[in-house]
Amino acid sequence: MNWIEQQDPELWTAVAGEITRQRDRLVMIASENYTSPAVLKAAGSLLTSKYADGYPGRRYFGGCQFVDIVEELARDRAKELFGAEHVNVQPHAGTQANVAVYLSALQPGDTVLGMDLAHGGHLTHGMKLNISGKLYHFVSYGVRPDNHRIDFDQVAALAREHKPRLIVAGASAHPREIRHGVFAQIARDCGAKLLVDMAHYAGLVAAGVHDDPVPVADYVSTSTHKTLRGPRGGMIFCKARYAEQLDQAVFPGTQSGPLMHVIAAKAICFGEALTPEFKQYARQIVDNARTLAESLLSGGLRLISGGTDNHLMLADVTTIGLSGQQAEQLLDRCGITVNKNVIPFDQRKPMDPSGIRIGTPALTTRGMGRREMQSIGCWILRALKSPDDEKLAGHIRGEVLELCRQFPVPGDGEMRNDE
Repeated sequence: MNWIEQQDPELWTAVAGEITRQRDRLVMIASENYTSPAVLKAAGSLLTSKYADGYPGRRYFGGCQFVDIVEELARDRAKELFGAEHVNVQPHAGTQANVAVYLSALQPGDTVLGMDLAHGGHLTHGMKLNISGKLYHFVSYGVRPDNHRIDFDQVAALAREHKPRLIVAGASAHPREIRHGVFAQIARDCGAKLLVDMAHYAGLVAAGVHDDPVPVADYVSTSTHKTLRGPRGGMIFCKARYAEQLDQAVFPGTQSGPLMHVIAAKAICFGEALTPEFKQYARQIVDNARTLAESLLSGGLRLISGGTDNHLMLADVTTIGLSGQQAEQLLDRCGITVNKNVIPFDQRKPMDPSGIRIGTPALTTRGMGRREMQSIGCWILRALKSPDDEKLAGHIRGEVLELCRQFPVPGDGEMRNDE
């Protein structure tokens, strides 16, 4: 019997249900992934009991000699993985990483140039209800209406007009490779610093299958899950000249005690990402995404920008008579989990937008490849084109379940039977 089940059967019912959901469905949320059993073990280890305010060698609590080793391992591996001058592995999430960069590089009210959330940006890139939009004056750039690629002419014009202190690049729903060098040149031309938020595609950068922002950006933030396939957390890279100020912005500026169990899991993740197997995995993510995109396009589904270069795609489902919410709910009945998502220049509301976002990282971790992506593309098309056919939905659900059982979720057995 599982320890959680023994201690708290009521909670275990929910946990077991979630394990079953992840095991028996196709998880295609672009920002979700599965970790290795080793990462899971570290994240659930006794390190969770240790307070370690401060940094290795400069802690405010005793008994930190072993967690210092853990954090140094995480930092050394992260710097090796990305070729960075300095790294802080303590941020609890990508959002906290961005907030720390802002605190380090800006004063309240400063002007920042960031990607419009509706065009693929992130909440922390200046959304008005987010702390970024409340403390700083964000000016938004977007994509071109003709091809949905980043409009660098607009970025440059806005930079010349508003003279921001910081430019934020990176996205959470942009299906194309981002040209960081162009952003860097625009930043230099207007005297701004450059932050690249690579949270979504950090694993692709680590594997060399996406343009690398570390050499050209002043700051690079990321989460450690998503394509990097680690625990839920964040980290920040920066040039060495910003290291002291950045570290102070993380602690004591925005956080207190670091999550040492999560930092241990990050260290394992970074070690895994340094292997040839991870590089092959990242290449397969992109190959799977392109295969799936080709399947959907050939079936008549409209994809934003006409395809993908990375791990995700955005589909405009209004062209087949559905809203994003309807499409999300319909595919869920078929055992396929995606998320409703706004598309550039969307005329619908965010809670019921025109599109859905589809990603391949988690299915690639399970070992699925091009053949499976072609099958999944066919199922998605059939379901979306026959939204009222419950018999068809049930049939697809059965096929999905059969496929899922051929590709186990890493760590599923350990979580169910952990004694």
